[in-house]
Parts: sequence; structure tokens; C-alpha cells
Amino acid sequence: MSSLMYLRILPILPEHWPPVRQIYREGIATGNATFETEIPAWEKWDRNHHSHCRLVAVEKTKAATVLGFAALSPVSSRHVYRGVAEVSVYVAASARGRGVGKALLEALISESEKNGIWTLQAGIFPENTASIALHKSCGFQEIGIRRRIGKLGEKWRDVVLLERRSRLVGN
Repeated sequence: MSSLMYLRILPILPEHWPPVRQIYREGIATGNATFETEIPAWEKWDRNHHSHCRLVAVEKTKAATVLGFAALSPVSSRHVYRGVAEVSVYVAASARGRGVGKALLEALISESEKNGIWTLQAGIFPENTASIALHKSCGFQEIGIRRRIGKLGEKWRDVVLLERRSRLVGN
């Protein structure tokens, strides 16, 4: 799936959870990746994400280090929104700037279309300019800013809403 020679993109398995959890912890620590402040147990994370379209980027070495992950969450339980999903992409701090996020997002888009997803959406803090640029480079368009949509700690935060409509599914 990946165009980077040193990466393999694989489905997330329960045994990937410890490094995925650590990468998620690093994202939370930035203060610009998510409104979440605590890492859920595997069971809760597993329940809140689609069973398909959850990927890890693994370095092709003996250690097979997990460098990042991407997953989709349903936006609604209503049948009419079955083909709409929320994107999450996280890259280990040590692997940022090496194309891992792009490889994951491109693979996630491909997997989403194989699984009947016609619209992907992402809500990103405006300060997370690298993530916004990554999504735009993969065909997402900015559709607006949700002003003061939620509080992180005591601070109200805006979220840039981006969307990508499939050219293959739902047309």
C-alpha cells in the first residue's frame, strides 16, 4: 500500500495497541491533536472505530517499529450516514516529517473506498498546520471553521472542518 520503501501499512491488530497508545499519548501531549485528554482502554478504542479502515505504519526492520496509525470512526449511527466517517491520523514524534502521515492517509482513503465510505471528514485545530496541509495534499477541502466548538481544559478551541468526497463511491 505504501510508496515509502521503508514502510509497511498493515491493519491494526490488538497487539499493536501498546505502540498505538503511546503514539496517541504523544499526540495528546502536543495539545493540538485532539480534545481527548486520556487514552482509552483498547476495548473502548476498538468499539469507537470502524472494524475496517484502521491501519498502522510499521518500519521494515527486525524491530518492526510502529511509526503511526490511522483509523475511521462513524460520524453517526443513522443509516443515511453509513458512508461518512471521521479520520484520525497520528504519527510518532520521532517519525514526523518522513512521509508516514501521507502514506497512512493515502492507504486509509483507498481502504475507505473499498469499504463503501463516500465522505471522509476531519476536524483539526487551526494550530495544527502540518495536519491541515497533509489532508489538503490528499484531496481534502476546507469547508469551514467551527468557532469555539469545545473546550480543551479551560480554553475554547476552534476546529477547521475538512472533507474529502470519493470519486469512486456514492456517485
